[in-house]
Amino acid sequence: MPTKSANNAASNPLARAHRVVVKVGSALLVDAASGRLNRAWLETLVEDVVRLRRQGREVVLVSSGAIALGRRHLGLPKGALRLEESQAAAAVGQIRLAHAYKELLEAHDIPVAQVLLTLDDSEDRRRYLNARATLNTLLAHGAIPVINENDTVATAEIRYGDNDRLAARVAQMVSADCVLLLSDIDGLYTADPNRDPSAQFIPVVREITSEIEAMAGGSSSDVGRGGMTTKIIAARIAVAAGCHFCIAPGAPRHPVRRIEQGARCTWFRPAASPVAARKQWIAGTLRPAGSLVIDDGALRALRGGKSLLPAGVRRVAGRFERGDTVSVVDAAGREVARGIVAYGDVDAARIIGRQSAEIESLIGIRGRDELIHRDDLVMQ
Repeated sequence: MPTKSANNAASNPLARAHRVVVKVGSALLVDAASGRLNRAWLETLVEDVVRLRRQGREVVLVSSGAIALGRRHLGLPKGALRLEESQAAAAVGQIRLAHAYKELLEAHDIPVAQVLLTLDDSEDRRRYLNARATLNTLLAHGAIPVINENDTVATAEIRYGDNDRLAARVAQMVSADCVLLLSDIDGLYTADPNRDPSAQFIPVVREITSEIEAMAGGSSSDVGRGGMTTKIIAARIAVAAGCHFCIAPGAPRHPVRRIEQGARCTWFRPAASPVAARKQWIAGTLRPAGSLVIDDGALRALRGGKSLLPAGVRRVAGRFERGDTVSVVDAAGREVARGIVAYGDVDAARIIGRQSAEIESLIGIRGRDELIHRDDLVMQ
């Protein structure tokens, strides 16, 4: 249920967040009248991102705007575009959008990476794991990923999709602490404030109920595709992954700094942390795909908070693929843990009992050192 209390900067989730996803809408980036990039505003956003980085935070940007930028350069008319026109506009606009981020962030010696995803990339297991590994590697090396939906090749997504949900999926993928949805509205209201002057502002939502869902309205922007309904759907995805989710006004300059300072916005609060939510999901798997039988040394390591290495595994049972949940069983046959395995059963059988440094010579690729990383493992 919503809580109608004032936002308190001291208890602001952003102040405690280590990994932050910032979603930027088309209406903020692109001037509706001219179709040009709102560069002056973008410069202040980049300054905010640089400030977060200097505070030791990791930042992922999910940015709309490619279609809105590209349509002007192609001379496409205002109003709804055909699918092939949208895809062409995205192809033209994306290169300009990426260049703007690159130019502004690299001026602060921050490397930038462009990542194009569709919602399918966050739902197909193999593609999800590959995208997750790439994003985590970019963050580990100090880069800022700039993510957009791959509108050039998308079909259903381009007509019905939105970057609000994509931002939530990305937050889930990288176990972010916080999603900031910079929008053309300052948060959630009991009704559409553009139509109902008596609509009341909701600063905090602790549970997304049917009452909350009923408060959603449509998009008020001519260039954006996501309305309040998609934001509520995105919030549900984020909080289920243990991530705080914020809907905030993006139009003022330095929008992220304003959120940090306690500006008016709506926070959706999760019941658990990202790691705890992920581990609850792992523990709740009804049918593990297979099992790994471990020795006593590996069991002691797991109880000490370590990852499961190939050297401590005696036997592989069952058929499973990378990304499946498997049982971890001790020598007596008791299940002691569950986790998401980094190798399929065939490769796992080749590397068990061996040192991690031997993995590449055994299976032909340099994979992860661990069969199950400690962040992907739950003790029973």
